[in-house]
Amino acid sequence: MELTQDQIIAYNKAAFLCSRSEHCTSDIQEKLKLWGVSSEDSELVIAKLVEEKYIDDERFARAYVKDKFRFNHWGKQKIAFMLRSKNISSEIMELAFEEIEDEGYSNELRKLLTDKEKSIKSKDQYDKRNKLMRFAMGRGFESGQIYAVLKELGI
Repeated sequence: MELTQDQIIAYNKAAFLCSRSEHCTSDIQEKLKLWGVSSEDSELVIAKLVEEKYIDDERFARAYVKDKFRFNHWGKQKIAFMLRSKNISSEIMELAFEEIEDEGYSNELRKLLTDKEKSIKSKDQYDKRNKLMRFAMGRGFESGQIYAVLKELGI
C-alpha cells in the first residue's frame, strides 16, 4: 500500500503516538481528525497502523481493563461503559475481562468498601449501607456483588 506525502506525515505522527502508549482505533481516528486529515486518508493511515501492529484493539482493551481495575479501582460495568465509548466490540471486551480474576475482583471491592466505611458519616446502619452501595455502584461494581460483600462485612 503506497501512501501520499500527507498520509506519510500523518502515519508517522500516529505511529509515534502509538509507540509511546496503547491506543485504540477510535482514539487515533479522533487524533487524525484533530490534525485535519481527511476521512479517506485516515482510513488508509489506520489500516497501515493496524497492519504494522501499532494499533491492536484487543491489546488496548486488555491493557485498559488491567490498568483501570488495578489503579483506578473501577468495576466491570464502568470499564465496559468506557470501552463501549471507544467503540470496542463486545467480543473484544469479553476477552479483555479475562484479565480480572473473580477472587481479585471480590477482594478489591471488599477493600474498597472497608476503606470507605471508615470515612463515612451516617446516622444509622441503613444510611451507611446506602452510602456504601452508591459509592460502589459509582465505581462500576455490580449490585449483586456489592450486596454479597456488604453482607459478608456485616453492614
